Amino acid sequence: MARQNDIYSPAPQGKRGSSTGSRVLVALLVLAVVSGVGYWGYTALAGDEGEGDPEVTAAAAQLEKFIGAWETGDAKAAASFTDTPSNAESLITSVTKNLEPSKTEITPGDGEKKTSGDVQFPFNVAMRIPGAADYMWDSRARVLKKDGAWLVEFTTPMIHPKMEAGQTLALQSQERASVLDVNGDELRAASVVGAVDPKTGKGISGLEARYDKQLSGGAGGAKSVVVVDRNSGQVVKRLTKKSGAKREPVRTTIDPTVQEAAADALEGVSKNAAIVAIDPSTGNILAAANKPGGQNRALSGQYPPGSTFKVVTTAALLKQGMRPDDAAECPKFAYVDGQRFENQDQFVLPGGSTFRDSFAHSCNTFFVNSAGKLSESSLNETSKAFGIGGSWDVGVTTYDGSVPVANGVNDKAASTIGQARVLASPLVMASLAATVKAGEFRQPVLVPDAVKKKYEATAALDPGVTSALREMMRATVTEGAGKALQGVAGEPHAKTGTAEFGNDTPLRTHAWMIGYQGEGNVAWSVLLEDGGSGGADAGPIAAKFLKNLG
Repeated sequence: MARQNDIYSPAPQGKRGSSTGSRVLVALLVLAVVSGVGYWGYTALAGDEGEGDPEVTAAAAQLEKFIGAWETGDAKAAASFTDTPSNAESLITSVTKNLEPSKTEITPGDGEKKTSGDVQFPFNVAMRIPGAADYMWDSRARVLKKDGAWLVEFTTPMIHPKMEAGQTLALQSQERASVLDVNGDELRAASVVGAVDPKTGKGISGLEARYDKQLSGGAGGAKSVVVVDRNSGQVVKRLTKKSGAKREPVRTTIDPTVQEAAADALEGVSKNAAIVAIDPSTGNILAAANKPGGQNRALSGQYPPGSTFKVVTTAALLKQGMRPDDAAECPKFAYVDGQRFENQDQFVLPGGSTFRDSFAHSCNTFFVNSAGKLSESSLNETSKAFGIGGSWDVGVTTYDGSVPVANGVNDKAASTIGQARVLASPLVMASLAATVKAGEFRQPVLVPDAVKKKYEATAALDPGVTSALREMMRATVTEGAGKALQGVAGEPHAKTGTAEFGNDTPLRTHAWMIGYQGEGNVAWSVLLEDGGSGGADAGPIAAKFLKNLG
């Protein structure tokens, strides 16, 4: 009968290497003691009779070779010690491949010589099987003498007594509950859902890992050992119990239509990329697409946001009293304590340009030169109104951004254009756009049932500031760097970003575009790693995404 005990417990039949001879010696010892002969009398008797039947010893030696090879997974070697090597190799290979034990320990018991001349041995098999814990069973082996050589008689029930010819052992995964989209259907977003280890059956990434206990019912990745028909693969009988634990699905806020639109927009993109979409009215995450899958850069990636961060810098400048129509110079270069800053492709804006123009065309030099209007902590304090740097309870691991207090004029100047030590994820930047649309920060949520308390911003945006930001983000599309969205329905508002990183000369850049629909309820961000320019490279991807939404 199969048992599930400690894999390393000794088998009840005896220890490897014992034989009928050992039982004979014990009997003789008892007889000698009862007869008053004493220990020396036993020794003399044992010496006269020998330590067991030599044929049992020879049969045991052959069984030991078979067992040793089976334990190490060498099916061919194990089969060579049997009377039908081809059949033995086939079944042992099948069992080993299907169960994939991390350790196998086989313990034979005492041999018993039959009148027919063959020797029979009980034995115990103990396997440590990832995903199915420890599994043990008892069986019997018959060792025959053929043409002067001892061979293990191979039969299917000898490998496992619950099997018949034409059957093998295998693992059957116990069903897990599903990760669901907002409609209650199975979510089709691999990088968000995550993966399950095919060997252990446990969640190893994404929501499958975070909610493994809920999805598996606390049974982890439990699998059952089963007997299956080798031809059809049909389960014939279950050898280990199926967990009766209750499994609960994980419900998300992902909208399948928006998710599909985002995933399709990334088709054909050769660079690593991500799109996040948020409902500004609730903070619910509608889509989180990654290209390629496997890493959830959309929610937990850490990148310099580049000029998309100028939304925060602009909010800080507006708070200081600047207005969109204020005059703003945009020279080719700006210098701060010996460090030169420049615009992309060293462009300049003509005389008479305004703050709105510098925002729409993403003029670095204007923002760098405006850093003097801000204190060392201004950007840090303003970013709090967008929830950046908080501890978000989204229902999944996220990176919630960082805007450190500036540690000098150069650090502050670089921070105004989303460089230096400023970092964000695509989720953070989509939330930033959603905050402009909504007028206040609403923490993003992916798994509502798991959220204990939403993070609340520790600062607020003045209505006049958000109104000006909306005007300037719309101008980015109608007359500035966001022209890739011109003609797209829904009145898109946007901000482009080209974020430098690394140490190459020239510096490499990530391409960003963030925004929201004026006529609709979606805010979004697009990131193209090492992708060039925000307007030229991220812009067309954003346009495709919005067109997919219809």
